[in-house]
Amino acid sequence: QVQLVESGGGLVQAGGSLRLSCAASGHMFSISAVGWFRQAPGKEREFVGQISWIGSNIYYVDSVKDRFTISRDRTKNTVYLQMNSLKPEDTAVYYCAARPASGTDFSSWGQGTQVTVSS
Repeated sequence: QVQLVESGGGLVQAGGSLRLSCAASGHMFSISAVGWFRQAPGKEREFVGQISWIGSNIYYVDSVKDRFTISRDRTKNTVYLQMNSLKPEDTAVYYCAARPASGTDFSSWGQGTQVTVSS
């Protein structure tokens, strides 16, 4: 079992930056990847990107490529989402989630952190 806690959300003007953190605890040896997702009001939850826990595989949804960067620090059991050139359409609750090595779905989720981008 893995527990995740997001932090770093807030209010920022368009064009600004924020860095979200996802602090993980528990059986980290059991996960294969950590993903970032977001959900805007009235919309479905959207995949933003993911990073492998071991190795260097990183993927992003097209809408955030070249603006967002996912990184990890295994010594701190923390995954980061650096968001630059933020747009009002990036406003959402951002969640991190862990995918177990034994499965294909992201099954452990954090509580989310609100990101609001003003125009």
